[in-house]
Parts: sequence; C-alpha cells; structure tokens
Amino acid sequence: MKIVIGIGCDRGTALTTLETALNQALEAIDCQYEQIQCFATIDNKSDEDSINSLVKKLDKKIIYYPATELARVEVPNPSAVVMKYVGTPAVSEAAAILAANTTMQDLLVEKLKYLGEDGKNATISVVKIR
Repeated sequence: MKIVIGIGCDRGTALTTLETALNQALEAIDCQYEQIQCFATIDNKSDEDSINSLVKKLDKKIIYYPATELARVEVPNPSAVVMKYVGTPAVSEAAAILAANTTMQDLLVEKLKYLGEDGKNATISVVKIR
C-alpha cells in the first residue's frame, strides 16, 4: 500500500517533533517510511526548515497547496483556529487528500496532533492511494 502524508506544524517546530508525530502516525497503521509516496502541506510552509529537512532526510517529494484549494476539501476535523491563521479549516488532512487524489474515506490517520518537547504542535494525516 502506498500512502501520502499530510503535514502541518507551528512555525519553528523542531525536526524531532515532526519525526515523532510521523512515527506515531505510521505505527498506528503499521506502515513504514518506504510506503510514503510523498508529503503534502500548505504553500506558506514551503520555507519551514523542519518540514524541508524531514522530506529531504526521507528522500521524498513534497506538494504544496494554496489555502484556497485546501479550503475546498471536505475533512472530518476542520479547525476554526487554523482557518483564522492560514485561511483554510484544515492543512494536513486536506493536503493529503488532494495529493492522493481521493476523498476523506481513504484517510487512514485523521489529523494526529502531537505537542513536542519544543512546545510546538505538529499534525500528521495519512491517506492511502487507490
């Protein structure tokens, strides 16, 4: 099974926080790094060092979507706070669904939220590719 990882985080999140969140999500569905087809997130995270470092470390590609495109995706866990700050009610779930070219019925992990030791939040969503 091939999967897409939707990823989101606070500005300045540590790489270890993202790695821990990703590992928790993968463990929950018994998946491995090798099954990751790509990562996906919002375009305003294109300069986020920890996301870029993680993608590079795992030798994967990443797809960026504008908030307007993400906002059109139906997700199970919309957030008013996320909407207020980035203009879409969901980042990780919506980005993963778009990148996998599917719907929320293929979500394997719905917005796993993780608060790292750095005090920063990371979210991971996992969608299977049909």
